[in-house]
Amino acid sequence: MTFDLLIRGGTIVDGLGGDPFVGAVAVRDGAIAAVGTVDGSGAREIDATGLLVTPGFVDLHTHYDGQAIWSDRLTPSSAHGVTTAVMGNCGVGFAPCRAADHDVLVDVMAGVEDIPGVVMVDGLPWHWETFPEFLDAVAAGRRDIDVAAFLPHSPLRVYVMGQRGVDREPATAEDLAMMRKLAAEAVHAGALGFASSRFTLHKTESGRPIPSFDADRAEIEAIARGVDDAGGGLIQFVPDLVAGDYEPVLQTVFDVAAEVGLPVTFTLAIGNAGDPFFLDALTMVEKANRNAGTDGPMITAQIFPRPIGLVLGLELSGNPFVTYPSYREIAALPLAEHVAEMRKPEVRQRILADKPESDGHPLMFAAQAWNYMFPLGDPPNYEPSPSDSIGARAQAHGVSPLEEAYDRLLDEDGHAMLLVTLANFRDGSLDTVAELIRRDDVVLGLGDGGAHYGMICDASFPTYMLTHWVRDRPSGRLSVAEAVRELTSTPAGVAGLADRGRIAPGYKADLNVIDAAALRLHKPVVVSDLPAGGRRLDQTADGYVATIVAGEVIAENGVPTAARPGTLIRGRRPGPVS
Repeated sequence: MTFDLLIRGGTIVDGLGGDPFVGAVAVRDGAIAAVGTVDGSGAREIDATGLLVTPGFVDLHTHYDGQAIWSDRLTPSSAHGVTTAVMGNCGVGFAPCRAADHDVLVDVMAGVEDIPGVVMVDGLPWHWETFPEFLDAVAAGRRDIDVAAFLPHSPLRVYVMGQRGVDREPATAEDLAMMRKLAAEAVHAGALGFASSRFTLHKTESGRPIPSFDADRAEIEAIARGVDDAGGGLIQFVPDLVAGDYEPVLQTVFDVAAEVGLPVTFTLAIGNAGDPFFLDALTMVEKANRNAGTDGPMITAQIFPRPIGLVLGLELSGNPFVTYPSYREIAALPLAEHVAEMRKPEVRQRILADKPESDGHPLMFAAQAWNYMFPLGDPPNYEPSPSDSIGARAQAHGVSPLEEAYDRLLDEDGHAMLLVTLANFRDGSLDTVAELIRRDDVVLGLGDGGAHYGMICDASFPTYMLTHWVRDRPSGRLSVAEAVRELTSTPAGVAGLADRGRIAPGYKADLNVIDAAALRLHKPVVVSDLPAGGRRLDQTADGYVATIVAGEVIAENGVPTAARPGTLIRGRRPGPVS
């Protein structure tokens, strides 16, 4: 028997958490045809002896809404074994949208997701208005991996309500009826559900709360009922977990979901110190799931498996001095000139003696969190010792934290980066994260690929799972079977994509062939490959021998091939018929 692709002799990790075993995986017509002992040959064969063979990874939380239009490669995600990316998260995106509202959505995406406005203006054709038309535009493109999309709440609200939506006025009965109709239309066209946010730090570039911020229960319910009218889907939600009063809003979403009969996945962050609000959220999840009475959880908390944080640097969107007037005088200089100026004693003294302005990105409040700020080396250490923080280093060197940060930014001729661990780093470690990622009601996510181009590079988390959590962490490690399950079948199940995420006959042939011993995550780098020459953070890894989408090899040993088999996933997918 001849197959399109035959992977021989690999250690198969099935995606369900079963014990790995040595065998072959045969692929025909984009699907897995046989697993285990396979007789026959392949038009293309890969010798995977000594290597892992896993399902392709599924990332539930990305923002490739723009990049999926202007690029045929969804990096960094596809460089880290991701073969399915879900976009439209946090309730922000580019459709539905009338021509008159383009500037509004650009303002939202520039503020919330750190995508430069010129990139969106230059990179997007804006030849759609409705959400189905946007999906058609995505479907028309060629790309390396599959994408799926949520209907984003903020564009929907602006489309229906115009300036009233931007100003966050309450929706009228007519508004709600139209939102319900358009939500059903979006799901019929292929949306996986809808996404919304109530996060305080989600602000437009002009400093206003996003349109969905004040949406009440009636509005959330109307959209949810529209999703249900079209057959159902997933609600993705970002609560304001940094506030003490997040529970009523989160409970509202849970109650609506229970009444309408839809599942929910929401962002969960672990505070580094203070009251453990995350425990209250998990208690709410447990209660909601008990009341649902279903086999699997209807509510899942979505957690990131390393610190939620920022990357700061002289080439990036933020650093401890970006709001200092004296620093701003030189900030636009080419890097070499910028560094030369900062190394002048008089410039150093002037900047260090200056005071910050009150403007800037909302996340820049953390740009001087000295005890949670660390030099980011190569390989990057995402669970650093508290003794390596800028605050601790400053104390050890007998200087101020501001001086220590200033000098570290000049390392590597100004290419140095600092990691700020905003959350998930409770008591200076990832021990709490280790407890949570083993829970059935917690799912991995929040890679944020396609966004935060100048301050976050978290889409590499699958590689981090397989290196830090499986191989390198001194304690609390996961087995490779557990880690792969959390990267594949678990998020696929939450998304309603039952056709992928495991290695078994009939499932989609999205696969990774991995040299586990050689896996190495590199430090992020700055590249200028966005439309209009925009810059972004990118991150690569060693150890991915092959990444395969629908049976086609899209990358070999970290080098992309010409294959672009990725498609738009329209709606939830049933599993193969056994």
